[in-house]
Amino acid sequence: MADVLMPRATAVWLLDNTTLTFAQIAKFCGLHHLEVKGIADGDVAENMRGVDPIAGGMLSREEIAKGEENPDYDLQVAKSKIAHIPQPKRKGSRYTPVIRRQDKPDAVAWFIRNHPEVTDAQIIKLIGTTKTTINNVRDKSHWNAQNIRPVDPVTLGLCSQIELDEVIAKASDRRRKMEAEKIARGEGPGLVPTRDNAGDYEEEAEDTFKKDISADDVFRDFD
Repeated sequence: MADVLMPRATAVWLLDNTTLTFAQIAKFCGLHHLEVKGIADGDVAENMRGVDPIAGGMLSREEIAKGEENPDYDLQVAKSKIAHIPQPKRKGSRYTPVIRRQDKPDAVAWFIRNHPEVTDAQIIKLIGTTKTTINNVRDKSHWNAQNIRPVDPVTLGLCSQIELDEVIAKASDRRRKMEAEKIARGEGPGLVPTRDNAGDYEEEAEDTFKKDISADDVFRDFD
């Protein structure tokens, strides 16, 4: 089934201007053959104006002639004469409309809180901010620091979800290294070695709070 723009209108034109079979037209336009028959009978798409697929570049006259000569021939959509031009890779930071620029510190704060493994250079390239802004948000010296709230850049419209996922994926190795370094430094919960006997914890508590307190110590501050 071909992906044809305005399939019913195209079917109307083919019915009016060619001797192609209902089945051929139906297959080319992506319609049911009974629907094409209904168009021919005037029960479907009544008063609809036909669309010329030749003018639209979807069919050639030679292709229609092949179909008219052979009822079993499947019409092929004409190849586009316009070559695909790949978009050049964007260089430098992303341009952001003025209305969106005030949201950049919120996006920076989101990266700092949720994805510290993403480098400043990656953040700058993704949302089009500056190193100074990132540093100011990080050390809370930004002029609007009291109003900055972490919000992901996709929600703010600063980038697409695909672009964000790609940046985070590239930084995943760096995150694993950061977590390994934390563990090596003994940071984080569950890193203190356990003790074999429960009494060891009680002895420590007793040593912490054990102290002879005299009456003079109690009433010393009341003099």
